[in-house]
Amino acid sequence: MTTPQRRSPHHRGITRNRKVKILATLGPASRDRETIAMLLRRGADAFRVNMSHGDHATHAETIANIRAVEKDLARPVAILCDLQGPKLRVGTFADGKVLLQHGAHFTFDRDPAPGDATRVCLPHPELFGLLQNGQRLLVDDGKLRLVVIRPEADRILCTVEVGGMISDRKGVNVPDAIIPVPALTEKDRRDLAFAMEQHADWIGLSFVQRPEDLAEARRLMGGRGALMAKIEKPAAITTLDEIIEMADGIMVARGDLGVELNPEEVPPLQKRIIEKTRACGKPVVVATQMLESMITSPSPTRAEVSDVANAVYDGADAVMLSAETAAGQWPVEAVTIMDRIAAQVEQDGTYRSRIRLAETPADATTADALSASCATIADTMPIDGIVIFTGSGSSLRRVARERPAAPMLVLTPSQKTARRMALLWGAHTVTTRDIGSFEEMIAKGKRFALRHGFGAAGSRLIMLAGVPFGVPGSTNLLHVVTLTGNELDTPN
Repeated sequence: MTTPQRRSPHHRGITRNRKVKILATLGPASRDRETIAMLLRRGADAFRVNMSHGDHATHAETIANIRAVEKDLARPVAILCDLQGPKLRVGTFADGKVLLQHGAHFTFDRDPAPGDATRVCLPHPELFGLLQNGQRLLVDDGKLRLVVIRPEADRILCTVEVGGMISDRKGVNVPDAIIPVPALTEKDRRDLAFAMEQHADWIGLSFVQRPEDLAEARRLMGGRGALMAKIEKPAAITTLDEIIEMADGIMVARGDLGVELNPEEVPPLQKRIIEKTRACGKPVVVATQMLESMITSPSPTRAEVSDVANAVYDGADAVMLSAETAAGQWPVEAVTIMDRIAAQVEQDGTYRSRIRLAETPADATTADALSASCATIADTMPIDGIVIFTGSGSSLRRVARERPAAPMLVLTPSQKTARRMALLWGAHTVTTRDIGSFEEMIAKGKRFALRHGFGAAGSRLIMLAGVPFGVPGSTNLLHVVTLTGNELDTPN
């Protein structure tokens, strides 16, 4: 059980009335400081920089704007730089586009000459000799579907199963084969180096097919930032457990996933990915087309509202906005409505039981046992907040995995940790000096709880830390305290 959170009269800053986070993509419609500040105030907790569009100078300006607003509002903000990945595309056509008729034959070849109604260049040599009879090629996000009938060394003859207009450089999906391409292109390597120079908190790795795809990105990151694997290829599902284990977080990227799978297969797969990622205590983001109609409309469809709500009911750490905030006409409204949807879901009396459906058994360690105990105590007695002292963020990940009823105030001496953990479910992160004693822990925890609205006089708090203080991975101390309400009257 839990009681409504009581606000201290000393409360300051931005504190959410929800636990799920909102990840908003920035672009031409939203990357200026004023809009970024408004997005943060209305509900955004983290920002995505899409490396598929724009140049490094523009992205550097966007990131500088985020950091300036972060400083003004005194709220740690996570930045995710999303790499483009190895997107397959057709070549060009003599007239820019052609119409493919249903049942017609069409050839993909290695000839760079402009295409026509019978053929086009496919500038990806790795596909020749790989594809087999009966395998599909999906063009333009699946709008056109072709089936291989005769694969050869330099040409792939197909029959058009679903026709339509095909134009220059449209994307190609190959759902029936694992494509032997590296997860990082040369552009991705340049973008990753740039993101590390800009101190990005998270890197989104696109089109992950196998656990090995994460290895090169890890090496190039050199221990800086956290790595989020984007699940958007059916091939990734066969090794999902291993991918989750190697990544720091997972994104359910339903765009390409929905192209390469049958539409009805995506919702249960989304739930499965969320459940497995949560069980490992890692953040999981649900992305793509969540409020798509708000690119041009000031209000979403009822179906979109239900889509966002279902992701929140599933216990996702974050829900993401893409073009809605990057290039749409109503970026602030999109964040505002997503915030309202999430807050409404979390007030539903069935929400607690729904997000507990996923089993998250604790490991046989002191840290895991105490983290699970935080949730049990918050369920048993009125608790207004869980104050977590952490250096690396591992204690927070363990507690957040349990989806406790009480909100979590995370105190860390590391700005990197505060920013990175801003993407985790229920975490309100604050950067502060490290503690050196039990007495200092209690006093500081109480003061920050009052300052940030985690209770008032009479509120009970759980405090979680590790002794000796300042040693990573030493979580071994759980203490329940009661606020008197006058803790801020004493000197720090």
